[in-house]
Amino acid sequence: MIGIFVALAISWLLLYLIEKKNIFALGFLPLGKKLKQFLIGFLITGILCILAQYLESYLKSSTWILNKNITSEIILKSFWWDFKSVLREELIFRGALLYILIQKIGSRKSILISAIAFGIYHWFSYGVLGNVMAMILVFIGTGLMGYAWAWAFSKTKSIMLPFGLHLGWNFFYNTIFSKGPLGELVLISTGGIELIGWTSLLNFVSGLVIVPIFVLIYVKYFVKEKRELKLTTE
Repeated sequence: MIGIFVALAISWLLLYLIEKKNIFALGFLPLGKKLKQFLIGFLITGILCILAQYLESYLKSSTWILNKNITSEIILKSFWWDFKSVLREELIFRGALLYILIQKIGSRKSILISAIAFGIYHWFSYGVLGNVMAMILVFIGTGLMGYAWAWAFSKTKSIMLPFGLHLGWNFFYNTIFSKGPLGELVLISTGGIELIGWTSLLNFVSGLVIVPIFVLIYVKYFVKEKRELKLTTE
């Protein structure tokens, strides 16, 4: 939690010193409209995560079973962990720095810079630095998703849609399907075979390429662009 407060304080300071704005320049208001954007994003990537995981299950001939030891308290704690980690990353990669970059060099270059930085960051957070193939795969997947989320920020002039898109994926991936660092949570994969050859490639492409492409399509065709960057006055 301290990390979030630090990120908020630094973001506010940067916005004030460089753009003479406050933290609400990141598009937290009006609350009702922004919460709607957040929830739509959460549901979209949540559904995409479900589809990706069940495709993997089909390819592996595995099944998902409910963890008998799961409780509502554990789910809430896991959700809170996902919420904090996602908000911290959003403030860093789709927050004040991206806002300022868009003002200085335009949205296209800024979105690309944000996506590249997001991909490189995950070399360290995933612990793959030095493994060339893993670095390439991680950069492709997280870079594409980072591009989609930065584009969502640029079009809506708000952090809330990318926050929802990011949290929806992480919560379902980490908490519902037990794929994150917190271990076995809601659903546990049992049985199945190891994926090799074309099935392994298809599983990789679906999770790291097709999912971000669907998010990019949504952002391109279904997210309306807010023309003015007067985020604190609407």
